[in-house]
Amino acid sequence: MCNQHDRQPTDRRSFLKVATAGSLAVAAGSLTTTAARAQAVGPEQAEQIIQDWPETATMAAKAMIEKYGAPAEATPSLLIWYKNGPWKRTVVYKEEIDHDFPMPHKDVLEQFIDYEVPPDYFDDLAHYDGSVIVERTKGEISARCDKEGANFLALNLANDIVKGNKSVEEARQSYGEAMMQMMQGSPPESTQKLTFDVPEANVGDSDEAIIDKG
Repeated sequence: MCNQHDRQPTDRRSFLKVATAGSLAVAAGSLTTTAARAQAVGPEQAEQIIQDWPETATMAAKAMIEKYGAPAEATPSLLIWYKNGPWKRTVVYKEEIDHDFPMPHKDVLEQFIDYEVPPDYFDDLAHYDGSVIVERTKGEISARCDKEGANFLALNLANDIVKGNKSVEEARQSYGEAMMQMMQGSPPESTQKLTFDVPEANVGDSDEAIIDKG
């Protein structure tokens, strides 16, 4: 019995070492597969990829292809553009996500910019719109909806919250009013472009180390 207990730590370390190595190999293989599947495509290839996508995703993809040309990369489940118009990155997803604010629709189009959000405002933005997504480390903010105009609007109002120009409730009310105008054929400026200056340099926050590797 004593000898068996003595062997357990070593056996456990060996098992963890093998299991970790196996997990890393699987992860690396997955990344390699994804990278291999993502490739530059022309408009005709992009049209072939989206031909069996759900309706909202297809419409969003066609709108982006018409406005910005063929995507820079594509897989069977998404199309990606880089530095298209004011955006750092645009992604159209095959997967449709149900979103009921300000009315029921499907989220399929996500668009990113460089933007620094102070951590104290993360909760405010989450309460404002669950499809406004902040990445502190990368220094990015994105909006995900079904139309580009809605993404412009979402980020313009997010900026108003961060700058202290609107409360969360005021921003939500303004969002609904602007969307009604857009649906009625009179889109306000806030649905047509970003109405604030986007940082030209990286604004990522790498945080602070709390473990001394030395």
